[in-house]
Amino acid sequence: MPELPEVEVTRLGIKPHLNGRTISAVNVIDGRLRWPVPAQLGKWLPGQKVWGIERRGKYLLIEMDAGYLLIHLGMTGTLRVLPSSDVLKTHDRVTFEFDELSLRLHDPRKFGAVLWHPKSAGPVEKNTLLQKLGVEPLSPEFADELGTEILYRQSRKRSVAVKQFLLAGQAVVGVGNIYCSESLFEAGIHPAKAAGKLTRPQCSRLAAAVRSILKKAIAAGGSSLKDFVNSAGDPGHFMMQTKVYDRKDQACKVCQTPIRQIVQGQRSTYFCIKCQKR
Repeated sequence: MPELPEVEVTRLGIKPHLNGRTISAVNVIDGRLRWPVPAQLGKWLPGQKVWGIERRGKYLLIEMDAGYLLIHLGMTGTLRVLPSSDVLKTHDRVTFEFDELSLRLHDPRKFGAVLWHPKSAGPVEKNTLLQKLGVEPLSPEFADELGTEILYRQSRKRSVAVKQFLLAGQAVVGVGNIYCSESLFEAGIHPAKAAGKLTRPQCSRLAAAVRSILKKAIAAGGSSLKDFVNSAGDPGHFMMQTKVYDRKDQACKVCQTPIRQIVQGQRSTYFCIKCQKR
């Protein structure tokens, strides 16, 4: 599933091609995504100019004259900018035409989303899909001691494992499964430790690790397990840098202890029993 780094890599890839351009047509090939694609997009969007492309959590927010396109990549979605003359592929669901360029959502499993938030409905931050998301991990609001305080305050009296606490996204958004395992390893924290038992120094290390790991993942183009490619069709390479994720029984890169795997909330967690303490 594309997580924050993959969505950010996608944003950075499509923005230079689309900023300032005007939509000439919309083609809803198959609108049966996670939520139905609004049937009126083909009438609403032509003639509207792209003013900016931002990200909130795993949602891309494409600002236009009258509102925002909210795009979610779901489990297997990718967004690519291609020549409009390119032949459509199987599983292309929606295309946004910019004369000679085409922004195409390719989504084999159809868990993605294409939605519309009109400016008449108020700030896009108030959209029901966005307003309950935690703080952005790479924003000034999560930098240094601010990130420490957010994790410490939000984790009090929480008996849930710290891995699940991070994945929930209510304290800090976008720390997906791969990046949870890697961040907890870098911070030296056992993934099964109760969130409410995190000390302030541990929260400080964890906040710093989250920022560090996500920045490294974005720089590496994200993680490609099966389907993800960036807007140019290239896979991400962060999996070549992981220290614990998907390394069961391999030697820890720090202490040589075999990496262990457990299942938490139906997702695999990888950790080093020696380097990560409860």
